[in-house]
Amino acid sequence: MNRIARPRLTALAVATALASAILATAPAVHAEGTDLSDPAAVTLLADYSCGSVSGSDNAIATRLSAALTGSLNNYLTAYRVSCARAIINAVQARGLSHRAAVIAVTTSIVETTLRNIPGGDLDSVGLFQQRDSWGSFDQRMDPTWSTNAFLSQMLKVSNWQTRPVGDVCQAVQISAYPTRYQEQAQDAEQIVNAVLADTTTGDEPVAGNWDAGNGSPAGNVGVFRPSTGQFHLRMDDGSLKILDWGQAGDIPVSANWDGAGPDNVGVFRPSTGQFHLRMDDGSLKILDWGQAGDLPVAGNWDAGNGSPAGNVGVFRPSTGQFHLRMDDGSLKILDWGQAGDIPVSGNWDGAGPDNVGVFRPSTGQFHLRMDDGSLKILDWGQAGDLPVSANFDGGNGTPAGNIGIWRPSTGQFHLRNDDGSLTVLDWGQPR
Repeated sequence: MNRIARPRLTALAVATALASAILATAPAVHAEGTDLSDPAAVTLLADYSCGSVSGSDNAIATRLSAALTGSLNNYLTAYRVSCARAIINAVQARGLSHRAAVIAVTTSIVETTLRNIPGGDLDSVGLFQQRDSWGSFDQRMDPTWSTNAFLSQMLKVSNWQTRPVGDVCQAVQISAYPTRYQEQAQDAEQIVNAVLADTTTGDEPVAGNWDAGNGSPAGNVGVFRPSTGQFHLRMDDGSLKILDWGQAGDIPVSANWDGAGPDNVGVFRPSTGQFHLRMDDGSLKILDWGQAGDLPVAGNWDAGNGSPAGNVGVFRPSTGQFHLRMDDGSLKILDWGQAGDIPVSGNWDGAGPDNVGVFRPSTGQFHLRMDDGSLKILDWGQAGDLPVSANFDGGNGTPAGNIGIWRPSTGQFHLRNDDGSLTVLDWGQPR
């Protein structure tokens, strides 16, 4: 019987076969040459949890992804938002500033595109790609521990509070690509602001003159509750008026859509780029205006033409522009604000059409645009606050609009009166 000759198994062949078997069952590592700062790059690394991924994280990702201008443009996911949230929570627990959160999130965007991964270059792992000299594997893979380790080094950087964000990141990371960080700082600020404001699950503030039908000129406050799709409006006498309008993920707006009587409510739906406005008789008016990533605003842009009806508009963070819809459906563009700002509208001059403005969470300042295009800055609020505007002093006969903020941590409105004094109103559910 003929025998089939078998090749001799050399030591090299045995070693090669054994190595192949081990690699087949070993945990995957990143593909050779993979750039972890590129969200489109394919890696074999499994994402480690940064904490539970919530509906809020998904809503923020949906709203912001297309608006970002850096590497996460169209790549921001709910998981990545959850990692940003873990970083921000660690910053807040340590009592550090909004700027510290922006620096930390910027760093993680560059290092891993906000992913908590168990590998990278050499022995680097985690959100910040920290080497084994920083701590154990388990420590570096823990979002809270790794963020605190990063922050401890950041605090050693001289003038970290005022130096460019990218410079501070580089001083901690000592990267071979030092210019990459500053390029992502603007997106990091948008993400931090969105997480701090988190207008997707908890109450969201709104302001308008709900009692105008009673002859009262003063503005009122209220909240939109996404979990129930209801507006909870505070009337002049402190009583509650509930209106069923909107759904989770919507952003509330208010103006006098009918041009008479009390102000009306409405919502902007980022998923469709539509405004759903509630008229005096409870009917629905839909306006297509805006796109994913825009933030809504409402006011009477056409008042100079004698029109009393309110209009809608959006603030586009990616361009720092307001896109306002006029009565005839035409577009008016105003350059005002920057990425990370939150839009407001009111009649700051007390005459003519309403004006636009922005609240800048990083500084706690309102930057208001006056009729002549000049800038008026008011210090009011802090990071995490959400802005509102109405004529809170209308009972004093003054026509000028006022600003204020709603503080999610306390469920309180802090309203600024004409004389600069503070009125505090408890309204809404703390987050």
